[in-house]
Amino acid sequence: MNRDYVSSSNVVSIGYDDTTETLEVEFLSGAVYQYYNVPRALYDELMRQGSKGRFLHTYIKNAYPYSRV
Repeated sequence: MNRDYVSSSNVVSIGYDDTTETLEVEFLSGAVYQYYNVPRALYDELMRQGSKGRFLHTYIKNAYPYSRV
């Protein structure tokens, strides 16, 4: 999955696959996680946010199934 680099204190890059509704996040630690069944609108809102980490923690982290890649 292609990811776009973002300006964040703990997130390096973020990608999204429309077909599978999978959000992929690379953290500063080097860990990469995929979050499943994330609506496109939520991804779009994430990309508009100034604080990507805060948005991920508040709206995605405990709300969607995920796995470490």
